Amino acid sequence: MTRSGTGSGIERWAGDDPHDARRALGATGLLRAFNDAGVLTAADVHVARRTADVAGEDDESVRLAVALAVRAVRQGSVCVDLGAVAGDGAAGSTAADDAPPLPWPAAGGWLDRVAASPLARRSVVRADLGLLYLDRYWREERQVHEDLAARLAAPAPAVDDALLRDSAARLFPGDAYAEQRAAATAVARHLTTVLTGGPGRGKTTTVAGVLALLAEQAEHAGRRLRIALAAPTGKAAARLQEAVASEIGPLPRDRSLDRPISGQATDLAGGRFTDLDRRRLAGVQASTLHRLLGWRPGSSTRFRHDRSNRLPHDVVVVDETSMVSLTLMARLLEAVRPDARLVLVGDPDQLASVEAGAVLADLVAGLGQRDDGVVAALVTDHRSESAGITRLAAAVQAGDPDAVLGALTGADGVVELVHPDDAAATAALQDELARHALDVRRRALAGDADGAVDLAEQHRLLCAHRDGPWGAAHWNRLVERRLGEASGTYLGAGGTEWYAGRPVLVTANDYSLGLHNGDTGVVVADGETLRAHLGSGRSFAVSRLGDVETLHAMTVHKSQGSQADVVTVLLPDESSPLLTRELFYTAVTRARRRVRVVGTPEAVRAAVGRRARRATGLARRLGG
Repeated sequence: MTRSGTGSGIERWAGDDPHDARRALGATGLLRAFNDAGVLTAADVHVARRTADVAGEDDESVRLAVALAVRAVRQGSVCVDLGAVAGDGAAGSTAADDAPPLPWPAAGGWLDRVAASPLARRSVVRADLGLLYLDRYWREERQVHEDLAARLAAPAPAVDDALLRDSAARLFPGDAYAEQRAAATAVARHLTTVLTGGPGRGKTTTVAGVLALLAEQAEHAGRRLRIALAAPTGKAAARLQEAVASEIGPLPRDRSLDRPISGQATDLAGGRFTDLDRRRLAGVQASTLHRLLGWRPGSSTRFRHDRSNRLPHDVVVVDETSMVSLTLMARLLEAVRPDARLVLVGDPDQLASVEAGAVLADLVAGLGQRDDGVVAALVTDHRSESAGITRLAAAVQAGDPDAVLGALTGADGVVELVHPDDAAATAALQDELARHALDVRRRALAGDADGAVDLAEQHRLLCAHRDGPWGAAHWNRLVERRLGEASGTYLGAGGTEWYAGRPVLVTANDYSLGLHNGDTGVVVADGETLRAHLGSGRSFAVSRLGDVETLHAMTVHKSQGSQADVVTVLLPDESSPLLTRELFYTAVTRARRRVRVVGTPEAVRAAVGRRARRATGLARRLGG
């Protein structure tokens, strides 16, 4: 089971507002007590009551267990450890340490009572591995385990060893590329590989070299390799496409398949990739996972490609796998051909998916003890210009608050800590944000779409929360107010919603327009009209866009899969349950050149010391 956290206590919401929508007014017994205490929401209570009523289950402890299983999924876990939750709850609350103790059922025998209940007999819930699952997630976790186990037990793909060795030496020359060379060779020899590493560790370099190696192997066998590059969001997919293209270099001018192209290496990409490599990889495009699997109208969890209609590709590479939920991983594994290579790339220390599961962390934990190279970890930093960010990220990973504060208060100018009570510093930050927004607006008003988009991507303001004084919504309003004062126009909510220079974030897939959750862009003036430019030459009349948000500031969760030259991180008060090591690490590693953290030393220590808590059984299944 993947489960981590600091201290004792179970997270609660403030339950003192009688009109709060999270209150379940008709709840009774244990469900009422736990709802009043802010442990359960109305949704948790209603699901538990309805399913128990249908199954004829009157035991209040069983009803409470079902509500806690629903709560667990809502908070990102796949299952719930009833004994551990009861122990945490009895120890106290992260929200209110002076809250009265709750009537937790005795941990001994609690899961057994649920397993013997009508709800279990009707497969509403499942007791397995000492954990309680809702049926859907139990099935999906078992399916992911079984599909991965089958892939790992299958015969290794055939390779020409001599060709692989020589090509790997060419594409990853010398000691500087030794780590990537070993990882790429492991990928070539396995059907399934997990490639991990933090920022600057050479994951994209390795992926680009792997594609060249495998394309050469396929051509040597008389085939043309069919490659799929994918990522969970549109922004992450675009980054993957750009990064791989940057590594490989431009494709040759003459792409004719009946005209030989010399294998002479150019001086592009360090001379490692030849024109022949580029020709073999011509046409490779990255897409979102949802687009790769094939959108099915009316369903968000089922796709056109599945066990009965497999993906045609020989190689499927998925970047930012930490963002992939258990459900999406289940759909991917059932769609990939059993004989196709699957390469899962990501950083297991980042935030997990906003949906249930911690798949990448589970894969690393469950398969990391194998000695066959299935998990290939890149640990050497290759970005000398961001050494300060690397030191900060490493200290966060290690859970060393003193080292983190030391990095933040150093004098290298790359990372810095700003105290929120420093009025001069926070005023300077607001001025900087306003100047940046004004510069983007000037380019947008002038019709310079590329310039506006490029400038908007140079700085990101990241917040742990959406709402509140340190939330993304508040800071979006603040920047828009400053923009409005400078332009003499009321901008944003309640005023002119669409305006030149408005940075936007797409928050839902729109397959009819080719838009994907995570796409970013800027609204630009086009004569008398406004168009949203979203990169890669895509632009749309703003009237065609529905699910978008203003992007002067964004939450850390929504920043995953993106990067910016400069990142400012706003940390909430140390009591915030969202303040975790994974969130802090994800935020600071979005930066390429500079990180500024606005928060108290106490908030920094809380973030480093508090681990995200997600209960799953996948790591145990894979390891056992």
